[in-house]
Amino acid sequence: MTAHVEVERKYKVEGGYSLPDLREVSGLSTAAEPRTLTLTAHYYDTADLRLARRGITLRRRTGGTDDGWHLKLPRAKGGRDEIQAPAGEAASPPPAELAGLLLAHTRGRPLVAVAEIRTDRTERELLDRNGAVLAQLVDDRVTGVRLEPPEEGVVTWRELEVELVDGEEDVLDAVGEHLTGSGAQTSQESNKLSIVLGVAAAPDGYAGEMRSTVQVMSAYLSAQAARMLAYDPRVRLADHDDDSVHKMRTSIRRFRSVLRTHRKILDRSRVRPLDAELKWLSDALGEVRDLEVLQARFRAQLAGLPESRSEPGWMLDMRHQELQARERLRGVLRSQRYLALLDRIDAMVTDPPVHRKAHKAARKQQRKIVARARRKMTDAYQEARKAPQGEDRDAALHKTRKAAKRLRHTAEAAKPVLGKKAAKIARRAEKLQDVLGDNQDRIVAAGRLERMAPEPGGASDAYTLGALTMLQRYGDSLSDLPSTWRKAADPKLVKRL
Repeated sequence: MTAHVEVERKYKVEGGYSLPDLREVSGLSTAAEPRTLTLTAHYYDTADLRLARRGITLRRRTGGTDDGWHLKLPRAKGGRDEIQAPAGEAASPPPAELAGLLLAHTRGRPLVAVAEIRTDRTERELLDRNGAVLAQLVDDRVTGVRLEPPEEGVVTWRELEVELVDGEEDVLDAVGEHLTGSGAQTSQESNKLSIVLGVAAAPDGYAGEMRSTVQVMSAYLSAQAARMLAYDPRVRLADHDDDSVHKMRTSIRRFRSVLRTHRKILDRSRVRPLDAELKWLSDALGEVRDLEVLQARFRAQLAGLPESRSEPGWMLDMRHQELQARERLRGVLRSQRYLALLDRIDAMVTDPPVHRKAHKAARKQQRKIVARARRKMTDAYQEARKAPQGEDRDAALHKTRKAAKRLRHTAEAAKPVLGKKAAKIARRAEKLQDVLGDNQDRIVAAGRLERMAPEPGGASDAYTLGALTMLQRYGDSLSDLPSTWRKAADPKLVKRL
């Protein structure tokens, strides 16, 4: 399999539309001679179109320079990850390695051909003065037919796509402005398949009104569940290292935080087992994430040492441990236990087990919930201040960090009804969380180094272990804590809600 990030813009045009002179676009010198080709693609999905409803496409396409299977996964801030595999035989099912990446979405349901799309394409490379290819413009005349469930008739339309190659995104903006100025319209469709199926990707999060507390809670939980699913395929990729593990784990933590801070409106007997399973998944992700954080910290600190040295052997050991942890994590994501957890998450989002008071007006209850989360944070900090220096104080500060994190997530969830004031509480809690998180990373790193100290790999390893241990032990990661705490704990923030 190969993977790359696809960044493009789409435009709708009428059949008689004529392309403007793109040499007038700033930064472009010319467009290469056009090339025409015909592409035929079969798209695969579950019978209930689970992939299409998430903006995911899986197709087998022939007729172009990149014949084969293409899996496209939407990114949070635009663009798509495209993963390719060889075409294989025409009648072959989707490759197991691609189908496996989609298991969290399909939940084991079979993938079937749902649409056939033929595209008569004219493509042009857009060049700068030095002949570098900044972007590619394609002019597509498309014919599509739905296969599952079968429908009579076909859908035809014309569209333009401008895809980034070696340029910056401002090239796409400039070309797009030129196209819309000549009559093209920005397309609201994420892909061709959505037009043929008549199914748009569902928006992330809860789409209903948010008048009651349960609606506010469900909106946030829905957004986190969608975010978790979006990162799942990326976590499964063997060599994918783009912070996906961290982002997926963060979604789970946000989900758990809101379940806990909203516990008074929930049936705890039904929520408690779900929380335990979420912790199980978070711990599996955390094993990988902790090793990522440690390695990044040690590499940065090694680079700052006065003498340039090769990477010590114990760093290579940590990388090997990370790879082993990733393989264990993929085993977790392939398990029936994980798929059952996803079903339980769906049920929590769509039909949360709440008490009657959860249906009361949201604003007043959200104020109380945010205030209660803030009180938990301040109580934890007071314990930390009273604790003696050493392990007791470190543990109390770590508890404060977790309480700050829950306050942040709770305030984020309340933003739809409490507005900018809740957003301010969330930002200040996040800053406190970051300061205390740096301190916790220092403590964890020091412990890791001390456990390795008795078995250095040689003189060089002994030097780096000693130097790094001193950096953790005597590093000052709490100098900003007093000022950060005063802002995060300001009682006026809650009073003004």
